[in-house]
Amino acid sequence: MKQIKYCDFTKPELDVFRELCNFTDDERVYFEMRAKDKSNVQISMELNVSLSKVDTLARKVKSKIMRVI
Repeated sequence: MKQIKYCDFTKPELDVFRELCNFTDDERVYFEMRAKDKSNVQISMELNVSLSKVDTLARKVKSKIMRVI
């Protein structure tokens, strides 16, 4: 799955996603870290969770963003 470069979105666009995507707490944390251009590996290490957990969050967040777009 190709990763969305959240850091390429403008602040107003990110704010729309924050408002409309109805992220869970874990998804919001993932979204905010990706918005700071952290990789999934970095996120996994910082949150002390498996890379597969982060990949699952990535799929869920991307799906929610795609519904808003």
